[in-house]
Amino acid sequence: MKSKRRAPGPLRSATIRDVAARAGVSVATISRVFNDTAPVREEVRKKVLAVARTMSYVPHAAARSLSIRSTATIGVVLPDLHGEFFSEVIRGIDLAARQSGFHILVSGSHADRGEMRAVLAALRGRVDGLIVMSPDLEPGTLVADLPHGIPIAVLNSEVEGRPSITIDNYGGARDVVKHLVALGHRRIAFVGGPPLNVDAGERRRGYRAGVRAARLEKVELDGRFTEKSGYEAARTFLARSPRATALFTANDAMAIGALSALREAGVDVPRDVALVGFDDVPIARYLAPPLTTVAVPIAELGSAAFDVLHTMIRGDVAPENRELKTVLVVRESCGSVRVGRNATAKGRDQATRREAP
Repeated sequence: MKSKRRAPGPLRSATIRDVAARAGVSVATISRVFNDTAPVREEVRKKVLAVARTMSYVPHAAARSLSIRSTATIGVVLPDLHGEFFSEVIRGIDLAARQSGFHILVSGSHADRGEMRAVLAALRGRVDGLIVMSPDLEPGTLVADLPHGIPIAVLNSEVEGRPSITIDNYGGARDVVKHLVALGHRRIAFVGGPPLNVDAGERRRGYRAGVRAARLEKVELDGRFTEKSGYEAARTFLARSPRATALFTANDAMAIGALSALREAGVDVPRDVALVGFDDVPIARYLAPPLTTVAVPIAELGSAAFDVLHTMIRGDVAPENRELKTVLVVRESCGSVRVGRNATAKGRDQATRREAP
């Protein structure tokens, strides 16, 4: 009786152990050749590559991650994911990460310590490093929650022992006040941000330094970095007497809300009140009137954070702190620029963008 021929099974792919056995080297050496994690003698490297070609060996992505304990993924933790500022930060990180072959996992902590801890726990073991922005938490509190043994870059907050990327918030705010004073304003109101927010604190400090240098009175209103809080602050601003002639909000979102409240009250910007924001989010130039603001290189903030983190992941020494400069962008809302109705937004920007006086 003839025996039945067994159908051929699927061909087994060569494994890293097969290549190591054929080449007469250790699995660790094969890993070092393909992952470039440590130096290997040139003759050994050539031999391993030749054997791998002969056996049609292709490193498996998951196996590679396990062998070098790398995921080619970074975690990004932001206070919120809503709004143009955060979307621009994410865009900057993502563009830089993809250029280096990395992916990103993004989550929001909503400025809540408990949620921050939960997010960090969820990312543990899934990423090669972390970019963390949490300007509403005290540095001491933040450093206590950050995991150890993983590269971490901090955005907009200085944490001891962690490289940070910050913005010249103080200088930008002081430049706004100098510009408004140069236009003749002698009563300048300021809408601040959340009380514990590092960026808000530095912008308030810059405002105070500016009015102090000009020997002007402080006029401060509360805000929370939201359109609604800007709207409410502007309503309070309108009810005060004597009314300030200029309103400086600590971010563009609040300036947008303030502009709505001023318009509802029949107050013309800039004829009756000059209005200035901070951040230069993409929509700022398309408002009516286009918003004078402090340009923060938001996307660059994200890409710079990735560059610092990538340096750490490679095992190199990252700079302790990097501060990005800001630039005052003068448009129509502060009253110092007049352009024709047919001018394009791009043209207005090019015509008016300049360093603060």
